[in-house]
Amino acid sequence: MTEAADVRGPEAESPAATIERSRWGGTERRRTGGGEGRPPVSSTELRWGPADFADGHGPRVRWRVLVVASAVILAFSLWAILAPGQAAGTMHAAVGWISVNVGWFYVLTVAVVIVFVLWVALSKEGGVRLGPDHSRPQYGLFTWVAMLFAAGVGIDMLFYSVTGPITQYMAPPSGTGQTPEAARDAVVWTMFHYGIAGWAMYALLGMAMGYFAHRWGMPLSIRAALYPLLGRRVRGAMGDAIDVFALVGTVFGVATSMGIGVVLLNVGFSVLFGLEQGLGLQIALVVVAVVMTVAACTSGVDKGIRLVSELNLWSAAAMVLYILVTGKTSFILNGTVENIGRFVATLPERMLQTFAYQDGGSEWMGSWTLFFWAFWLAWGPFVGLFLARISRGRTLREFVIAAVTAPVLCDVIIVAIFGNSALSEVLGGNLDFAHLAMESPERGWYALLEMFPGAPFLIGLATLSGLLFYLTSANSGAMVMSNFSSSIPDPGQDGARWLRIFWAVLTAVLTVAMLVAGGVATMEYATLVFALPVTVIAYLVMASFSKALRMERAEREGQVLRRRTTAAHGGAVPERSWRQRIAGLRSYPSARAVAQFMEKTVRPALTDVSAEFAAQGHDASLRTLPDERTGIFRHTLAVAIDHERDFHYEVAAVEAPVPVFGGRANPEEESYCRLEVFTQTGSEGYDLMGLSRQQVIDDVLDRYEAHLAFLAYSAEHSAASMLTPPAALTTGQVPVLPEGAGSPRT
Repeated sequence: MTEAADVRGPEAESPAATIERSRWGGTERRRTGGGEGRPPVSSTELRWGPADFADGHGPRVRWRVLVVASAVILAFSLWAILAPGQAAGTMHAAVGWISVNVGWFYVLTVAVVIVFVLWVALSKEGGVRLGPDHSRPQYGLFTWVAMLFAAGVGIDMLFYSVTGPITQYMAPPSGTGQTPEAARDAVVWTMFHYGIAGWAMYALLGMAMGYFAHRWGMPLSIRAALYPLLGRRVRGAMGDAIDVFALVGTVFGVATSMGIGVVLLNVGFSVLFGLEQGLGLQIALVVVAVVMTVAACTSGVDKGIRLVSELNLWSAAAMVLYILVTGKTSFILNGTVENIGRFVATLPERMLQTFAYQDGGSEWMGSWTLFFWAFWLAWGPFVGLFLARISRGRTLREFVIAAVTAPVLCDVIIVAIFGNSALSEVLGGNLDFAHLAMESPERGWYALLEMFPGAPFLIGLATLSGLLFYLTSANSGAMVMSNFSSSIPDPGQDGARWLRIFWAVLTAVLTVAMLVAGGVATMEYATLVFALPVTVIAYLVMASFSKALRMERAEREGQVLRRRTTAAHGGAVPERSWRQRIAGLRSYPSARAVAQFMEKTVRPALTDVSAEFAAQGHDASLRTLPDERTGIFRHTLAVAIDHERDFHYEVAAVEAPVPVFGGRANPEEESYCRLEVFTQTGSEGYDLMGLSRQQVIDDVLDRYEAHLAFLAYSAEHSAASMLTPPAALTTGQVPVLPEGAGSPRT
């Protein structure tokens, strides 16, 4: 038996501890047999991940990713600044080619992503947590939803909430403009472009990165999400290429949002303070915004981004409510209800619509649907990583449903209120406003605000809301870019401060370059072009994530030998006598009592079992590790099984709140300790406190038999890409269950 120090508790085990456990448990030993470098083929082998990503130096900069991505962005920026006409023309030609030849691929990709994330949420795998099974969310529901909304929605939504509906009314993609039919679809098109498609992409990358980081102890990155497909190769040039593509797409997506933001705020500051509009003011706003971003992003998620996110949500709500109350309320509400109904009813048709039979259809697709799809693809790694960062402890179902409902509903409401307010003016005969909104969207947006009572107040509130939208995206973007260009073993950490400042400055340079090269149009073109590689990453992530979920499903379904009362992952909960049950009903033991029970009952029981396993020729070990959270030693029994997943039985003290109902043994204590059983996938959810030494031994053997049953099931139903190593499949060998363990197989 070995004593070890400085080890975290079972609820938040460090990557280093995970690596160490994989070594002593037998996994690291078996890798020397020729499997090194190949992708994992079982959920056990996913535990190689932390060791494969560990560099032994803690967080560090990936210089190859940083240099290559920075060089691409800087080269494009210089080209746009020195030859703006050529840059704009080249981007326009590239977008024209993509719209005609590759537009269908963007459309199909987004549709597949939506179906995939909904399948994950509604399947049995939806109950899997972004973290260990016993983990719980870090943030409250309101704060979490506010951060979801603020990170995934940029100031561009305000920009397009007026010009989008008016353009689709005046010049719709099909049919005749300025008709009732065009009016019914005008707002719906903008709802569609800001609806479920973008949030499905965020959900895909967010839940994939969060799953591998929080549940398997890997870094919070795109390359880690591809580990089941590529194995250790994600550490090399292939992983660097993936990060470069994701990083470049992210920078262009954020720069586009920043560019649209300063174009819009340029008008707002001109109206409020009388400043002269133009490129000079826009560049000044970019500089000021970078300074604010640097000051905010260095304060971290909890202090900076969290505060701005909540303030952003409240200011946007106040602005929308003011417009609703002081505007044409009945028309807006009637239109909103009809828009939502039409949006829901026509969503499947619009999702796969390419206007292949419409003259000029490819041009409209390139300017609208394809641009937005590319925009969401480019923002996908950025927003996905941020959402994963703040969503530890959420289930996949909760994560997906929240992402495709709450923020989408906020988007739909904002678009409906602004869009219907603008349409009411155009339908009333104000065509000058319609042309202004189409030709200069930023001026059209503020022109609409000037029509409301108390216009100066509303314009000030709208400008503040726009600033908060911009600042939140810029803060999150700087943090995420620094993470993509770093190697960070701990998902709770972020990139270096200087690296966040570097990316904030470089993104600002790219924003200015695209403003010089032609403004919003050139930004749209660049986003559509540079988002194309991200579509390939999306397919790879779906394949990798589904493979990992199949491994988890096979593990759950493999627990076939269950008794009538089962633990969280199969096997019987220890049966207690009626006297033990009564004694435990109102028992909330102290840490001292639990520690004594652990030493007098649990440890001797595990020692006896370990010794008997060893005596019968098994490779068994028992480790005792201190838990800094409770101060109580935890004991872990491991039995190595050649070419298969090791058996793992750990008993650890976990603090729990004393129930507020019923009598308390000690009313002054607010928490007590439970002795919970942990397997390799988390807590089994039951307490050993109060059992006898023999009952603990029986529970160990019950769980060992359930583990052997899982291995037998795996050998019968899995393929090499899912569960069992190739050696077991090629030889036809499966585990042999001991007598009494179920249906033996040879």
